[in-house]
Amino acid sequence: MWETEISTSLYGAAQLRDLDRLAIETHGIASAELMTRAGTAAFLALRSRFPRARRLVVVCGSGNNGGDGYVVARLAKQAGLEPRIATLGASARMSAETAAMRASCEAMGLTPRPFESSQLKDADLIVDALLGIGLERPVQGEWRTAIDAMNASSLPIVAIDIPSGLQADTGAVMGAAVRADLTMSFIGLKIGLFTGAGSEHAGEILLDDLGVPASAYKNIPASARRISEADMREIAPRRARDAHKGLFGHVLVVGGGTGMPGAARLCGEAAARTGAGLVTLATRAAITGCAAPELLAHTVQSATQLKPLFKHATVVACGPGLSQDNWARGMFRAVLAATLPLVIDADALNLLAAKPTRRDDWILTPHPGEAARLLRTTTAKIQQNRVDAVRRLAKRYGGVCVLKGAGTLIASADDDAVWLCDRGNPGMASGGMGDVLTGVIAALRAQGLRAMDAARLGVWLHATAGDRGALRDGEIGMCAGELIPMMRHELNRLTP
Repeated sequence: MWETEISTSLYGAAQLRDLDRLAIETHGIASAELMTRAGTAAFLALRSRFPRARRLVVVCGSGNNGGDGYVVARLAKQAGLEPRIATLGASARMSAETAAMRASCEAMGLTPRPFESSQLKDADLIVDALLGIGLERPVQGEWRTAIDAMNASSLPIVAIDIPSGLQADTGAVMGAAVRADLTMSFIGLKIGLFTGAGSEHAGEILLDDLGVPASAYKNIPASARRISEADMREIAPRRARDAHKGLFGHVLVVGGGTGMPGAARLCGEAAARTGAGLVTLATRAAITGCAAPELLAHTVQSATQLKPLFKHATVVACGPGLSQDNWARGMFRAVLAATLPLVIDADALNLLAAKPTRRDDWILTPHPGEAARLLRTTTAKIQQNRVDAVRRLAKRYGGVCVLKGAGTLIASADDDAVWLCDRGNPGMASGGMGDVLTGVIAALRAQGLRAMDAARLGVWLHATAGDRGALRDGEIGMCAGELIPMMRHELNRLTP
């Protein structure tokens, strides 16, 4: 059971240092033993993933990360491979354990030498043991030169614990960061590997707990949890054999301003295909040639015309194609005045940013640019610390917030828990994807799921469908509408 917990739990640097300390002080695992276990796990992983690599360059810093690297080099030598050790940092700063691992390499005839890019020329693989999880300032000087050289080498790179230059808590690149093909994480998974730039730099991610007992994790709260299929299977809505459409809610989509009726249509179709009993579109102009005749459609020119539609709705999804003109502002005011659960996206978020308010019964789904407007900051600052941003959004605006992007994050105003979806791909960076996500979240909310559960399951279905589409046809050219039948397939797969 605890193995499942640590594989879905995500930690920051402070929590991992606490776990490391508990392993040493409470559970009697010596620091040198942890270092040996880490280096051994990394060596076994690289041999498994890159069995033909014989000439290794192990780039070691002066911290404990470097100590793990020295263990890798020693094991590689013992296995008959050809390791070379390239070093950066003052040896005087080494811990006793790191110094001992270096000495064991020297005793075998391995001579560590200061890093030079020429050392990489005839190598088969690089082991990045340069910087660990404690990095807090931008990488500069010879450290940045080394990282740039590793990235420019085109060699496969195995990162020990975290790619050097990547911030463990946020996934931000601290000036420069190694682009690894494989990252071997120890004791717990770092949240920075899965959000921000983490997914671009970490490559394949493996976890080894180094034999730390399950009890060590009980008093160390994780920074976030990864959404798992097992979690989603538990909350996916089931249907009784005598069910009827009135049991599955009525989603009202408010959007589709001038020139953008397709956004509302995508949202509505996604809601219908993921289980809403009824879906109504309220748009500025009539939608012609609709591919889903099951959708009810109303042309509304004023809030007066919109208000009667609230009587039959269970959930309102507001924002897809809404625009920010006078008509849009009138629609948004009417939606806020309604006493219904809301899903707020796109231009409705921009209108909210212009005149902030707070409520507990909505789900906000901003991308980083919209999040920046909501928090009165820049997109770059949002991306520098996405975990902090999603928590601030939820606390400031209430309800549940979904911060979209690589490693989508979900937070609630009710607690500090953060959920992360590690599925999805760059092919989903195309118009209409957010409209589809809004539709599926609204449909799940209409079917009776709690706001947090609807957000988590909706994000997971959307991202999983995106991955299915990429696997089938590739990432480039993926369109939002393609995901709708795939989301339906994934949802039904969870509820056989």
